[in-house]
Amino acid sequence: MQTNGGALRFVAVDAFVFDFDGLIVDTEWPAYVSVRDQFAAHGVELSLVQWQARIGRGDNPPWTVLLEEQVGAIDVDAVEEARRTHKNELTDAQPVLPGVVSLLDQAKSRGLGVAVASSSPSTWVRPHLERRGLLDRFAAVWTRDMVSRGKPWPDLFLAASSALDAKPERTVAFEDSVHGVTAAKEAGMFAVAVPNRVTVGGDFSHADLVVDTLADVTLSDLGL
Repeated sequence: MQTNGGALRFVAVDAFVFDFDGLIVDTEWPAYVSVRDQFAAHGVELSLVQWQARIGRGDNPPWTVLLEEQVGAIDVDAVEEARRTHKNELTDAQPVLPGVVSLLDQAKSRGLGVAVASSSPSTWVRPHLERRGLLDRFAAVWTRDMVSRGKPWPDLFLAASSALDAKPERTVAFEDSVHGVTAAKEAGMFAVAVPNRVTVGGDFSHADLVVDTLADVTLSDLGL
């Protein structure tokens, strides 16, 4: 566990806002592997460093554009379908990540509001939450298709805290990406970074707290 900038600053916490991809479920590794394999099938490489620059942003060009820049015209529909099938197979096998359920239980016991703020569309986030029995645990689910600007802008986090009737400065945001932490800090929230195997190695110096997993977070760490 690493704290950035000294003592934790919360006097009171009213709400938790969670990212989804790579934080609640490790969808990030399947997302990368499935695209990497399509690049490899076309004889080119997609490095993890190249992919990391896209994580947590809501304004990325389609990954097929990156592939066409290297190999020329492709059958976009066929390539996207092959990738989608592979990604879904890998993602469906992923469990809920350590510490998620415990934090939700603790938030409920303290009467805290909980929401999701994700750069993915609702059609992706909500079914995955429902499949794992988590959808009803969140009072609000805000996704990229519900705001005009995605992360690293603060819109998603501000919308989520507003839906919980919580002030941003009394809200803890949990994020796995550098861009997500940027969005949370721009919203005025206390940001906990939980790098995963795709985002590890990023510069999380702007996070208030950096942990290996959500299982490492205690309410006392958050001023509760």
